[in-house]
Amino acid sequence: MKKKHFDFVLFIAVLLLILFGLIMIYSASSIWAEYKFHDSFKYVKQQALFIGIGIFLLITVSKIDYTLYYKKTNPILLVCLFLLVLVLIPGIGSVRNGSQSWFGIGSFGIQPSEFAKLGLIIFTAKYLADNQKYLRDFKRGVIPILLVLFLVFGLIMLQPDFGTGMIIVVSILAMLFVAGVNMKFFLGLGAVGVVGIIVLIAIAPYRMDRITSFLNPWSDPLGTGFQIIQSLYAIGPGGLLGQGFLNSRQKQFYLPEPQTDFIFSIISEEFGVLGVVIVAGLFLIVLWRGIDIALKTENPFGKYLAFGMMFQIMIQTVMNLMVVIGLIPVTGVTLPFLSYGGSSLLISLISIGILLNISRKRN
Repeated sequence: MKKKHFDFVLFIAVLLLILFGLIMIYSASSIWAEYKFHDSFKYVKQQALFIGIGIFLLITVSKIDYTLYYKKTNPILLVCLFLLVLVLIPGIGSVRNGSQSWFGIGSFGIQPSEFAKLGLIIFTAKYLADNQKYLRDFKRGVIPILLVLFLVFGLIMLQPDFGTGMIIVVSILAMLFVAGVNMKFFLGLGAVGVVGIIVLIAIAPYRMDRITSFLNPWSDPLGTGFQIIQSLYAIGPGGLLGQGFLNSRQKQFYLPEPQTDFIFSIISEEFGVLGVVIVAGLFLIVLWRGIDIALKTENPFGKYLAFGMMFQIMIQTVMNLMVVIGLIPVTGVTLPFLSYGGSSLLISLISIGILLNISRKRN
């Protein structure tokens, strides 16, 4: 097996996103942190800790031969399933923002659903590599992996965490698509998906409120439409060069917790079109390097694993941006590398570490 050089372009692009994210977390959270904790650097210090841990994990994972995951696929998935069940037990899992999806460790929180994303992608990559000749057969090739997917999705929806669940579903379906599954399957699945969404809305009517607020947020400007309206108020005045660093108005108790899901709104407000172009450009570089690594990897497991790592990062990115500009209902999904949040950041950096190792080891 021929070794390749370390992909510095991918690494530097991710590092720039992380550093810019840390700066913007300070800008977005300093007023709220000072008011609530009497420490304007509260969120910055916590995020910096996770960045340090995450970069250490990225470098470590980039040196671990990715074929090891092929050998340990089943134990990895079983641990993820165990954690998804464990977090649902009262007294063990913590409830935040209406979802019992966290393990509370002091002031920090860990989401097992984030680790489930990684575990299921590894499992799917092995399944696709081992069953390539059956992928045109729906019953023999597709149904088995769908059963595992729906099991993971079901456990996540019990929390409930619809945003993370959708990232996992779309990522796995994208992996099936690049593996060559028959297109008729996706058409049929689309019809099933529509029915499933209707059922999910019927089970939890608050989801209909989110859809209604998405279609017309001004119908309930102080309730379900509040976040989208405040996000648009932040993006609108940004102009070409923005209002200037630290000069956002919407972060001053208008946009709720702007350092998390809606950090892109603050970037748009303070840095304008220029900031948006820079952030989008860095994400496009990450996408380009990830796709290039996947396409040039001859090992089937490595190829599907690289695609999976890239899909889950980019799908989460697109979902977050679509929420921020009002194209889809609020999902509670963070912006990779930029938003405040430890679990999402760690998983994103581990995913990049796996990509870097695949790049080093590809034939």
